[in-house]
Amino acid sequence: MSCTPDELRNIPLFALLDDEELHVLASQVELRPFTPRQRIYKAGDPGAAAYIMISGTVHVTIVDEDQQEVLVAEPAHGEFFGFASMLEGTPHHTTAITLTDTTLLEVDRNDIEVLIQKKPLAGMDMMTVLARQFHAAQQLVRDRATRNPNDLIESESTFGERIADRVASFGGSWTFIISFGVVLSVYTTINVILRGKAWDPYPFILLNLFLSMLASIQAPVIMMSQNRQDMKDRLRGELDYNVNRRAEAEIQNLSRKLHLLTDKLEDVDELLRKRP
Repeated sequence: MSCTPDELRNIPLFALLDDEELHVLASQVELRPFTPRQRIYKAGDPGAAAYIMISGTVHVTIVDEDQQEVLVAEPAHGEFFGFASMLEGTPHHTTAITLTDTTLLEVDRNDIEVLIQKKPLAGMDMMTVLARQFHAAQQLVRDRATRNPNDLIESESTFGERIADRVASFGGSWTFIISFGVVLSVYTTINVILRGKAWDPYPFILLNLFLSMLASIQAPVIMMSQNRQDMKDRLRGELDYNVNRRAEAEIQNLSRKLHLLTDKLEDVDELLRKRP
């Protein structure tokens, strides 16, 4: 099915092409309709063509080392898949299957070559769009792979909250306990030796005042640090919940496929039973 320049103009990959370049490309590419549950290509098939989503729903999947099918992408309108294999001329690493009635724009190496031969600058425009999407994908993977509750909390913490963490960390260390014990021992010893000349004689009222003031300040600071730790725990729990939810979705998807396979096998068995 032929394609018009207006349809190409709404595709982000060709957004920087001018009208002449779009007419050249439209004369090369074609629109292909697919029915529900139709396989577009499977892993290992020659990467002769790439596809751009026009309408419908497609799941692009890959089988990992544990032989689990992982959803790689669900392209939206204007998004492409299979381009890397098409450009490299290598077999597809993924499998693409339609879920509903779908219309795709099929593009092969010859289409790109003809466009670049006639309009050399079109290649730079397409490479610019591809580079933007590649960088966006890289950043998304980097953010998801390095997402750490501690880093997220630290990036949003205020100066006072960081001070509270340091005070709580020092107050709960052996360094603080030993240093504090030494200071108290030296303070009380000096005041006992000086006797009548001591500035804080026994029962060390001034020292008790300082200790009370220190405790009144230290307690809320430690509570601030504990609240931040609770926040980290909640965030860690939310991230774990998201991981578990994705795992549950994968398990449910696998169960649906097993049920579908069972139904197909039962249909085949019923056909075999009906044969004379």
